Amino acid sequence: MAHTSGDIDTHGGGERPPSTGLASDALPEVQKPVLAVNSQTGVSTRNALSGTEEVASDRVNVSPNKTIKRKPKDVPHWYALRVTYGREKRAYDYLIGKHVEAYYPTIKTVKEVDGKRKSVEESRLPNIFFARGTEEEMKSFVYDNVNLPYLRFYYRHFHEGARIVKEPLIVPDCQIESLKIICASEAEDIILVPSDIHKFKKGQTVRIIDGVFKGVIGKVARYQGQQRVAVIIDGLLTIASAYVPSAFLQSID
Repeated sequence: MAHTSGDIDTHGGGERPPSTGLASDALPEVQKPVLAVNSQTGVSTRNALSGTEEVASDRVNVSPNKTIKRKPKDVPHWYALRVTYGREKRAYDYLIGKHVEAYYPTIKTVKEVDGKRKSVEESRLPNIFFARGTEEEMKSFVYDNVNLPYLRFYYRHFHEGARIVKEPLIVPDCQIESLKIICASEAEDIILVPSDIHKFKKGQTVRIIDGVFKGVIGKVARYQGQQRVAVIIDGLLTIASAYVPSAFLQSID
């Protein structure tokens, strides 16, 4: 059921953020992303499918009487990948050429080139794109220092006792789908939220049930004076929708 404004927990006020940055795990030469706002044109989003079947679970039936449990590394996931010097499109095109499912969010901006105004397609998330496959499949590209020497995993770090362990960052399917919806919309006021802003993490989990952001699942909060819903990819980024009215929000327990 949709909720009125009194039902949705929106923390905080409307302060202006500092310049936007992403995860600190990037290589030194990786550029910091800029505010993902474009007031001149619409947005295009790159996404390609490999044509292979998705694995619905971690079990595979090989005969009517026998089931083999897959190891987690054998199950396809979305991985966050980073590149140096803005070569995300080059890496994306290479993976697509190898029939890998990949997602490269882009935005169209108008720039002056040789005295003429031209529409230019740029990365919405500088130095970042996403690819889907098993961990071993992704490693075959990340560790390919001949063709892709500039490609790396984004890693998440966690503790095992006194040790700090890292593993490639997996992005849940639902977050990729929500990210696609936000980036594909023609809304002008989409923003990357600085990592030191925590109000979305405290917000209520909701699903947007109407409007251009229909289908997005995320956290709701007021930011820069407007109610928004944000997709939080831990350790990487938080991207927030433009204004969403309370009537379009459905709380998720």
